[in-house]
Amino acid sequence: MKKFMNAAETMVAESVEGFVRAHEEFVVFGADRQFVRRRHLVPGKVAVISGGGAGHEPMHVGFVGRGMLDAACVGHIFTSPTPGQILSAIEDVDTGAGCLLVVKNYDGDLMNFEMAAEMASSRHRIEMVIVSDDIETASTNDGRGRRGIAGTVIMERLLGAAAENGMALAELKTLAAGLASRVRSMGVALTGVTVPHTRRSTFSLGPEEIEMGVGIHGEPGRSREPFSNADTIVRHLSEVVFNEVAPVSDKALLFVNGLGGTPPAELYLAYNVAHRFMRGHGLQIARSLVGTYASSLDMQGLSISLALLRDEEFTLWDSPVATAALRWGC
Repeated sequence: MKKFMNAAETMVAESVEGFVRAHEEFVVFGADRQFVRRRHLVPGKVAVISGGGAGHEPMHVGFVGRGMLDAACVGHIFTSPTPGQILSAIEDVDTGAGCLLVVKNYDGDLMNFEMAAEMASSRHRIEMVIVSDDIETASTNDGRGRRGIAGTVIMERLLGAAAENGMALAELKTLAAGLASRVRSMGVALTGVTVPHTRRSTFSLGPEEIEMGVGIHGEPGRSREPFSNADTIVRHLSEVVFNEVAPVSDKALLFVNGLGGTPPAELYLAYNVAHRFMRGHGLQIARSLVGTYASSLDMQGLSISLALLRDEEFTLWDSPVATAALRWGC
């Protein structure tokens, strides 16, 4: 295994330090380098905080800045940040209007963010929203429900924009609840993930196999399928996503996300297939996002996310955003 790293044990810390140095116009380290926060906090605005394990870049640190997150906590690769990191971020970025914690539906993330919220509750107003956009884990019998995957990017953008516009904490919670059934995603992989600590791939596929329904932690999907052409694979993803999202609007945001090892040319080809499918099924694709925004280290794969949005939510999406990974209207 070849990686541009010095040691697996220091890879995350060195990477985050490089990120902060490269994007000093947007971000700074928080106390004791436990988290990355927005350089210029806004007094009286609800602070939006998220985080998760390293390996998903640019999510979440790449979305710290105007119109998205006020802080992001980074754990070890595919490992939740600690309650102490999250608590430190709450203490630092709450400017008086409380904190909204945006949490992916994974056990470690849920447990540690809940612990931090409980520890902070005597001094801060806290609300937590859980992102659970992944279709393939909807039918699991372990009680956890849908995972949070690439749809987290959409939620962080819309909630961050609403907070930037002055929306109160309770209103943000209501907005998130309304969006929950209208954002759905599904992923596929051509390869597993090479984890630096183990120097092994998380799963192996034959030359004529794909893994359907993967998450973003290198875990296998729900089924192993025969490899086919892009039209067949992407149309399947699109059909499943289209059939699962709540039909409250015919105007949609279509997001094709790379999982780390898929080149832009393939992502745009996939977008073209998905766009053609959605248009053929009566949807107006009003907004688009294509690129690697919620990765799984070096996994060759992609996910399709569909968000059916109302006009006021498209207005939030279009409002100014200035982060390392997303920037427009500024």
